[in-house]
Amino acid sequence: RYQLDWEDFDRLAGIQLKSHARIDPDLLAPRNQSSGNSRKLVHLITWFAALPLAALIAFSIYVSFFQAKETSGLKLQPALELLARIEQRTLEDGSMIEINRGAEVDVAFSKSERRVYLRKGEANFEVAKDPSRPFIVNVAGVDVRAVGTVFSIRLSEDEVDVIVTEGRVTVKPRTTSTVPDESSADSFLNVGQRARVNLHSESLAVEVSSIDETEVEALHRWKPRLLDYDQIQLGEIVQEFNKSNPVQVVLSDPSLETISLSSSFWSDNVEGFVRLMESSFGMEAEWRGSREIVLRKAN
Repeated sequence: RYQLDWEDFDRLAGIQLKSHARIDPDLLAPRNQSSGNSRKLVHLITWFAALPLAALIAFSIYVSFFQAKETSGLKLQPALELLARIEQRTLEDGSMIEINRGAEVDVAFSKSERRVYLRKGEANFEVAKDPSRPFIVNVAGVDVRAVGTVFSIRLSEDEVDVIVTEGRVTVKPRTTSTVPDESSADSFLNVGQRARVNLHSESLAVEVSSIDETEVEALHRWKPRLLDYDQIQLGEIVQEFNKSNPVQVVLSDPSLETISLSSSFWSDNVEGFVRLMESSFGMEAEWRGSREIVLRKAN
C-alpha cells in the first residue's frame, strides 16, 4: 500500500511538469511583466494548486501506518500478556508477594497495620513478622489476617479461596447486615488447611477443609520455581512447562522429544526457553493461535 502512495507522489510530480508545459506564461503575466517573472508566478500557482493533493496523500500514508501498527499490536497483546513473567514484589516491611499473571494488587500500609487489596486474580503472600502491625489482605470484602505467615489467595467470580502453607491466618467474611451472625465469625486456618467463601451466598460462611501436599502443589504450579535438568529429554521438559503456564509449547515432530538437554530454567519463562531452542538447537518457533507455540526443525 505504501508503494502505491509513493507512486501517487510520482504522478503528482508528473502533473506539475505537464502543467508547466501547457500553461502559456503570457496569459497570466501583466502586459508589461517580463517572461521570467511570468514563469515564477506560474510555478508558484501550480505549486499551491498541488498542495491539497499532496496533503491528502501524506495523510493517507500516516493513517495507513498507524492503523497497521495498531492492528498488529492488538494481535500480539493477548500473547504477550500470557507470556509475562510472574511478578515478585518486595514490600517496604520485607514481606514478599508473588503476583500471578493478570492479577491486580494494591498496597496501603499505615502505622498501625499493613493492608493489601487483591483486586483480581491470584497471589501468594510471604509475610514478614511484626506483631505490632498485622498484615491484612482484603479481597472482595473478605479480610485475611496474618502476622508471620505464608499463604495464597485466589479470587474468582464465584469465591475467595485461601490456602495456608506456613503459620496461621484468620479469615473474616464481610457482613451483609448489622445483626450478628455466627457464620460471619472469624475462622482460623493452620498449615494444610483451605478456606473458601462463596461470594454468591447470602450467609458468606467460611468453609474450612484440609488439603494435602499433592493438591497444594497442583494449585501452586503457577508459582515460579527453578527447573534444573541434567540430560533430560525435551519432551519431558516441555510437559513440565505446559503444566505451569497458560501458553502451551508443542513439538511438531516426535523425533524432537528425544533430544537430551542439560540446563536450568525458571518455570514461568516460556519465552526464554523458546529462544534457547531457536538459538542453540536449530529450531524455529511459530505461534498457533494465542496460546500455543509450535517448535519445529529450522529449514
